[in-house]
Amino acid sequence: MTKLLGAILAGGQARRFGSDKAHALYEGTRLIDRVTAALLAQCEAVVVCGRDEAGFACIPDWPEAGMGPLGGLAAALRHAEAQGFTHVLSAGVDAPDLPHDLAAMLTGQGAAIVESQPVVGLWPITAAALLETFLGEGGRSLYRFADRIGARRAELPRPLMNVNRPEDLPPA
Repeated sequence: MTKLLGAILAGGQARRFGSDKAHALYEGTRLIDRVTAALLAQCEAVVVCGRDEAGFACIPDWPEAGMGPLGGLAAALRHAEAQGFTHVLSAGVDAPDLPHDLAAMLTGQGAAIVESQPVVGLWPITAAALLETFLGEGGRSLYRFADRIGARRAELPRPLMNVNRPEDLPPA
């Protein structure tokens, strides 16, 4: 039986955005709230990785801050394993249009990432030890880690938004 933990990887500095993009609005709703809603539609619980966010369950990146998305993913996988989850469904805070059936789209053998946005992925908790080794060897690339563990690259029916700059959000 699959038990999913949703993980919002939100430890980035948002330098290109210029302000806290988690709180930026898309269609009248904060980005972090939109991503949370999409994950909760398919996961038993959601954590925010890499930052403190009022009203959310938050965990620090592992093994330390500044490791990029893999630090958040490593924290989520370790947390999921300790809490009895079988998989982590990860997404960045900058993907406000996640499908509410994303997990079903990515389900299959092993891990899977969205080709255009590898922060969005489905990861079995067995990837935790492999990621720990990869980080210990100095690895920081999510694509390289995904390739190392044989993660499938999935194309979604429509590309996901990737909000890196304010102009990536449509005008209100």
